[in-house]
Amino acid sequence: DGLNHLTKNNIRAALEGSLSRLKTETIDLYQIHWPDRNVNIFGKRGFVPSDNSETDNEGIPETLETLNKLREEGKVQAFGVSNETPWGVMRYLSLSEKNRWGKVASIQNPYNLLNRTFESGLAEITYRESVGLLAYSPLAFGMLTGKYLDGLKPARARLTLFSRFQRYQTKNAIKATRDYVKLAWEHALEPEQMALAFVRTRPFMASVLLGATSVKQLDTNLASVELELSAEVLEGIEEIHGRFPNPCP
Repeated sequence: DGLNHLTKNNIRAALEGSLSRLKTETIDLYQIHWPDRNVNIFGKRGFVPSDNSETDNEGIPETLETLNKLREEGKVQAFGVSNETPWGVMRYLSLSEKNRWGKVASIQNPYNLLNRTFESGLAEITYRESVGLLAYSPLAFGMLTGKYLDGLKPARARLTLFSRFQRYQTKNAIKATRDYVKLAWEHALEPEQMALAFVRTRPFMASVLLGATSVKQLDTNLASVELELSAEVLEGIEEIHGRFPNPCP
């Protein structure tokens, strides 16, 4: 609706719109999709602060206060953030403690075998502060299934339909994917199940967000819930990660 900034009026208007469309009186978990400031995500380098750093510092307090009021009104049960940075999460947490407000319950960020940058700063914060990670892109747009290797373009597959999404198709990503797929096959595992099982079993993980375009894909992905990776497989994953660390940050 063109409400791009996280002001109290915009947040409230967006929530009311969601409640109306969903035909409900409350939302279990309401998350802020993007920080309302310049941040370095998706491999962006050379941090450039917003034109008005004072506004950056004022934005999170207003956002957090508004979310708390919405929770008090019963319109949301819990709230979280998405695509946030270590500084952003700590800012939310410190303000919650200072003002005795409710704190963020979740963070929805990318996490997969090709992008483990979450481990560098956010993992310790979210683990120790009980902010659960809802990992998105656990299969890196489907790359970690191996179905795009050797230039293959399966019909109806995401990267076939939306070829502009090149984030997980760097040279090193392809090399790493080939090695992850080989590792899975060497241990009689489906590559996607190995990738999902690794993500699911991290100590800072709350839940893994899956996507599927067929019942077969869904069944294969859900089977990873029962999979426990052996020490040998985990060692193999770390060896590959050591050679290709975060090729798609």
